[in-house]
Amino acid sequence: MKQALVFGGNSYEHEISIVSAISLKKVIKKELTFIFLSEKGEFWLIAAENMKSTYFAKREYTKAKQLFLQNGGFAQKGMFGLKPIGNLVVINLVHGGDGEDGKLASLFDFYGVPYIGPRAEACVLSFNKLYTKSLADICGVKALPYKVVSKNSRSKVETEYPVIVKPLRLGSSIGVSVVKSEKELDYALDVAFEFDDAVLLEPFIDNVKEFNVAGAKAKGEIIFSKVEEPKKDGYLDFEKKYMDFSRTEEIEAAGVDEALAQKLRDSFAAIYGFGFDGAVIRCDFFVVDGEVYLNEVNPIPGSLANYLFEDFNATLNSLAASLPHPRRVKINYQYINEIKSAKGKL
Repeated sequence: MKQALVFGGNSYEHEISIVSAISLKKVIKKELTFIFLSEKGEFWLIAAENMKSTYFAKREYTKAKQLFLQNGGFAQKGMFGLKPIGNLVVINLVHGGDGEDGKLASLFDFYGVPYIGPRAEACVLSFNKLYTKSLADICGVKALPYKVVSKNSRSKVETEYPVIVKPLRLGSSIGVSVVKSEKELDYALDVAFEFDDAVLLEPFIDNVKEFNVAGAKAKGEIIFSKVEEPKKDGYLDFEKKYMDFSRTEEIEAAGVDEALAQKLRDSFAAIYGFGFDGAVIRCDFFVVDGEVYLNEVNPIPGSLANYLFEDFNATLNSLAASLPHPRRVKINYQYINEIKSAKGKL
């Protein structure tokens, strides 16, 4: 089956998703179909030659063919109704809202569309940072202590400094601040509350070691990426992470000993095994005094973290051939027929 990238969406990370799609166009060796999801919830079929950032910035996509979901996949309007555009495995590349919050996963499952990406349950656990803390605890993976602050309770915040402030349901370091004193906290909360009505506070550990591991499960086995130690100064802010979304060059593996690398892989496997089948995900970890802590789960990482894999195309193809299938219930109306037979007309 051919593969299709679905990107865009109603999200603060809308433009990042476009960058990811343009980057993967250079990486994925199969012929791709490009499907843009506008902020209004419209699907548009984009020609490969139009996969340029300015095309979307100028909203020229509205001149393209509009697509609609029907049972089994996408279709476009024809003379005699909707006409399928082909048998496609869809790759969910919508970062943030719509893509990572479970809306698209639910939609694809409802219409029986085969897709690469997190399922609805996995989206719930990874999109909200509070639930991700619970996920780590369930999986036996350590996580940093935290506090959740809502707009209504911000006047009661008591914390030690330095602290990092993060919107509860947002990625790409958007709205994130490092706060070193109490006088800086109000401004940092104002920034974060521009994007969410609740935020997460965690201790900021200076010079902490950070490592990233990506992977996907195919044919019953997890294909692990290389272990990456991201280059950073302080913390990875939006501008530094934004550059990652356009990365296509394979990285050098981090120079870590095998014992630590195995700890990171084991922690990744524990998280992935709790519902992420069908997706390429990336887990970001802290290492403190030799102990591994989960920082966050990226259920749809920038450019699908292609740069972390030795053979990304082989990984993607294996995953596409190993997708989970939603259970379909066979309806035979046996119960109604039995009642009708026993009691007459119903």
